[in-house]
Amino acid sequence: MSELEDQEIILNLRHQIESLQNRVRELKLENEKLSLLVSNCKCCKIKENAVGTCVTSVDSAQGCRQPYASSDTGEASVVARKKSAKRLQGHNTKTLCHLPKRYVALKVMYFGQRFYGFASEAQMDPTVESEIFGALEKTRLLVGDKKEIKYSRCGRTDRGVSSVGQVIALFLRSNLKGNGENGISNNNSKGHNYGEIDYVRVLNRVLPKDIRVMGWTPAPSDFSARSNSPQIPVLLYLWAFSCLSREYKYFFWRENLDILTMEEAGKKFIGEHDFRNFCKMDAANVHNYRRHITSFEMSPCNQRFESNQLWAITIKGSAFLWHQVRCMVAVLFMIGQGLESPNVRICWEKQLTGVKIMQVIDALLSTNITHRKPQYAMAPDIPLVLLSCEFEGLNFSCSPEAMQALRLHLEEECRTLLLHAAIFYEALISSSSIAAGTKYQTTLSNGRVKKKASHVPLMLRPTEPSYEERCAKLSSRA
Repeated sequence: MSELEDQEIILNLRHQIESLQNRVRELKLENEKLSLLVSNCKCCKIKENAVGTCVTSVDSAQGCRQPYASSDTGEASVVARKKSAKRLQGHNTKTLCHLPKRYVALKVMYFGQRFYGFASEAQMDPTVESEIFGALEKTRLLVGDKKEIKYSRCGRTDRGVSSVGQVIALFLRSNLKGNGENGISNNNSKGHNYGEIDYVRVLNRVLPKDIRVMGWTPAPSDFSARSNSPQIPVLLYLWAFSCLSREYKYFFWRENLDILTMEEAGKKFIGEHDFRNFCKMDAANVHNYRRHITSFEMSPCNQRFESNQLWAITIKGSAFLWHQVRCMVAVLFMIGQGLESPNVRICWEKQLTGVKIMQVIDALLSTNITHRKPQYAMAPDIPLVLLSCEFEGLNFSCSPEAMQALRLHLEEECRTLLLHAAIFYEALISSSSIAAGTKYQTTLSNGRVKKKASHVPLMLRPTEPSYEERCAKLSSRA
């Protein structure tokens, strides 16, 4: 009797399982039909993109995934998932054009040691610009390509150069309702920032640790971060440029440098001069080498290493040529080391018997005296920092939460680097306990002793081609 009861129970359970399996199949078919309808609905697609892009924190940005979490295996659901994946591929910047946007300026800092310069046109990765645009895509803030968003940058720093005041300008997605043409917000005052995306906080949570956005500000749509010359076509940027001045700082250890002589020579840079002998010449794109330097200062820093003190050269000007600051610093180092005399004897070409004594800086700034740039190595890149970019009417800010996170991050980076320095200093102390071997001299392959290279005065060195010679060579190739 018990065996019959057991068989009935088993039979009933089997019927229930079959019934549930049939119900599951029915639900799958319904789900496939609904998924197909939703995937073909245009209004739902727009709503998806709008919801998926309303990111006010990185967590929500990273939460933008597939809109369907179904475990379907049917053909209709597969099609729906493929369409959804296609929309998300490449972060779908084109689909964000219908959303409100706002023209903003961002103040950016970066430590340049691992980057191949700021601009992505460097043809090598990583660059600071490529990392920034990667973060903009991840956070779904982009509303088009560089031309569509009117992107501009204030300075194009080279490989290894850092910045604490770089400025870029571009259209970004906005939470404010667009009341202008094409959904552009015309609210450019800070009083209209309530409810706006916290650009600093959002971007800093996805940027690498050696890049940080320091602040942001609304900007007029005709603003550009490049320069103060209106309506000058430069490369792809054809709109009005706004930067009034740039300030650079170059750090160095004092060692045995003659600071007073260097400072006296550096003051010669102040004013408007032709700096073609203090730059890497680009005759194809640059035809005016006159630049205006407004200030030059040398000052000690708080950092010391044993008896050696850290110093800094601060140079401010309206604009700078390619490698101009590093070339200026290189010549000043030669003067500070005593390799170059501040005063040089110049022989006039037309009157070889006539000799004039003048400062080497003055001689290099005069194209009548120095027709071609003497060959010399630039100062190293790592100590150079783009300190600030000045704009009229722009005041950068960020939320208290973003500022707190920014300060905590920068403090942590400072502590980390100080720990690295402490470890190297311990190695330095430890090395003093190791017995030194016998003195030796560097020898060449032929057995002769290698002599230290003697300094050749700048005015006696081989020279680079002049601007006119470079232009003639370019014309002959055309």
